[in-house]
Amino acid sequence: MSSNFLPDPSSVRFDGPWTHRDVRANGIRFHVVEATPERADAPLVVLLHGFADFWWSWRHQLTGLAELGFRAVAVDLRGYGDSDKPPRGYDGWTLAGDVAGLVRALGHTEATLVGHAEGGLVCWTTAVLHPRLVSAIALVGSPHPAALKAAVLRDRRQRAAWLPNFLRYQLPRYPERLLTTHGGFEVERLLRQRVGASWSGTAEFVDTARRMRSAIRIPGAAHCALEYQRWAFRSQWRPDGRRFMATMRDPVPIPVLAMRGEYDSYLLRSTFHRGHQWSPRRRLVTIPEAAHFAHQENPDTVTTELAKFLD
Repeated sequence: MSSNFLPDPSSVRFDGPWTHRDVRANGIRFHVVEATPERADAPLVVLLHGFADFWWSWRHQLTGLAELGFRAVAVDLRGYGDSDKPPRGYDGWTLAGDVAGLVRALGHTEATLVGHAEGGLVCWTTAVLHPRLVSAIALVGSPHPAALKAAVLRDRRQRAAWLPNFLRYQLPRYPERLLTTHGGFEVERLLRQRVGASWSGTAEFVDTARRMRSAIRIPGAAHCALEYQRWAFRSQWRPDGRRFMATMRDPVPIPVLAMRGEYDSYLLRSTFHRGHQWSPRRRLVTIPEAAHFAHQENPDTVTTELAKFLD
């Protein structure tokens, strides 16, 4: 493939034991991938990916949860994959509205939300802003937003792991070029840096990196991905951001499953343990033989933990 070739958004519609659909919610079109169980009344589980990723991140849980009797739906978040890429709407309020709208558009009155990293932050936000629609949340490598902010401010090791890229992504245009040039190699570099050595040496890792490199080069995807992080930074000094963080400090009363790969050097163990006051029904689980992408590195264990949680 030529490095100058720009992938079409539909290139992320990979064949498999699932169905690709377009769902309109919150004023835009979302690409969702659904693995439907035999039960017509199956509970809904919505799967949300992280930064520079797309729905494929949840392929194992998509099929695993469907086999256990759940209606599993993986989403390309706003701006990613084959979902619409509007110029605005990458703030916490709108992203929570996206997920709430999706739950309703899928014909349900409530759902369990599952998110990795940035997708986990959307889970936390939706649970606070739309509590009637969220029955529980499960997270992979995604602490409560207030806990993450406190850790970055007060813990030198967490700050060193997390802050450099976050600040670099605030620059205009340069980060977009960084993510998309050389065939999207920067995405593979980030992935390799954040996963464990055992998975990074597998054929599945090579295949996953190839798909992620292609997906970030879909026109507009890199810019939209960065807008999430730009809003998170710039809003800190604006009334909307201060109001958002004050709202997020309302305790989440629903069950919360927080998972972290035992070798995760991006989200530190001390940060993972912060924030009990904001989620009093939280259960912490360490996923063995995995780092920051535990749901891909050790998918069977993550699916098993999700099944226990959902049961």
